[in-house]
Amino acid sequence: MGITIVGLGPGHGRTLTREAWDVLTNARMVYLRTARHPAVDDLPPGLPRQSFDQVYDTAVSFEAVYTQIVEALLAHGRENDIVYAVPGHPYVGESTVTRLIAAAAPDIPVRVVAGLSFVEPSLTAVGVDALDGLQIFDAIGIAQYHYPPFNPDVPVLLGQVYSRMLASELKLVLTAVYPDEHPVHLIHAAGTAAELVEATPLYTIDRSLHIDHLTSLYIPPLPVASSLMALAETVAHLRSPEGCPWDQEQTPQSMRSSFLEEACEVLDALDAENSVSLLEELGDMFYHLVMQAQMAAEGEEFRLTEAIAGVEAKLKRRHPHVWGDWQVTDSDHVVRNWELLKQQEKVDHVTSILDGVPESLPALARSQKIQAKVRQVGFDWPDIVGVYAKLEEELAELKNAQTPEEQAAELGDLLFVVVNIAKWLDVDAESALRGANLKFSRRFRAAERLASQRGLPIAAMSFEALDALWHEVKEAE
Repeated sequence: MGITIVGLGPGHGRTLTREAWDVLTNARMVYLRTARHPAVDDLPPGLPRQSFDQVYDTAVSFEAVYTQIVEALLAHGRENDIVYAVPGHPYVGESTVTRLIAAAAPDIPVRVVAGLSFVEPSLTAVGVDALDGLQIFDAIGIAQYHYPPFNPDVPVLLGQVYSRMLASELKLVLTAVYPDEHPVHLIHAAGTAAELVEATPLYTIDRSLHIDHLTSLYIPPLPVASSLMALAETVAHLRSPEGCPWDQEQTPQSMRSSFLEEACEVLDALDAENSVSLLEELGDMFYHLVMQAQMAAEGEEFRLTEAIAGVEAKLKRRHPHVWGDWQVTDSDHVVRNWELLKQQEKVDHVTSILDGVPESLPALARSQKIQAKVRQVGFDWPDIVGVYAKLEEELAELKNAQTPEEQAAELGDLLFVVVNIAKWLDVDAESALRGANLKFSRRFRAAERLASQRGLPIAAMSFEALDALWHEVKEAE
């Protein structure tokens, strides 16, 4: 008993290897994953054959197809020496092969006879060298992603684009990385007399009338370096002996102030709802993030890949309702679960519920974070009425404060209560004050323009005159 797996190559019988031809010539029966392949018509004359096409026609899923084929082959292989023939190379895009080999071990010996895969004739069709970083994926698998798992700086070849519906699903995934107009190539029947290459923009791939089970998709790299790997290489080069003296001199602490500045510029872009500025500022933030990771790697503390692996694992661990069997009712439930899991993860390191609130947060944001933490254990007023009463109490104490130290302390208490009100109203205090600052700045600039248009020296104007301009601007809004 035993199983020989033969690769039929990508096209007609002329692409069969000599070894494959010899095996097929001496076979008493060949089991075909599918008879819908050009090489089948060129098999040795008189060779008995049986295909599994009926399984594809009746099974409810690809998983069911693979299971049925493997079970049937194992049953035959336990009794006789059998030959199982698959398109292309047995180890390129053939799920039944890898499953069959795993299931057969160690009881049933398996021999694999290589064949030319779809990859080589596809590369020939588009004139591409595989060693230029080519990435190869199964289109069926990629269609299940929300964000494609490959590097857009190097070419990609997707096999088994078997239908226009699959092409449509692929398009939606790929446009998360590539522009709609990105030029791609649909390769049909590579390596056969019917070979056809369609050059087309990405957004039109599902309109091709030639798509079938012998279709692949070739995606050239983006025209400019766009991956995290490319940025990491650029930063590493800047830090290298061949790089930039300024970048070489930086330390994690020397980059701190500019990191904070870049973060504030991101917030400015968000406040202005300016996507062009946000695009640029997020890029600057990425530089800082990668720079910090590069310096850590140089100090043998951690690598960029470890930082990404850590947050990727944490996101999945703290979303058990997405990557697990937890049930949630709403977003508040999600937040409670998050905090619970966070506490469980840090149980050996936490001495206070306030541990983990960054001291470098802006004061309003930190105050709101602190109050959200203590609220989780019930340390808050039962309703907002008590908070408003506390606000009046703190305002009265501020009015009665005598020394600068007392006034500063009472003002701090007053602001702390205001932040608590923001929490009760489900308002982000930092964003609210930032919005008020922007609104005030916008109105004051408008008042300045009015004064200038009327020839009024704003520095010499009385408060009453300025207030009148202010209200004029406010009413105009």
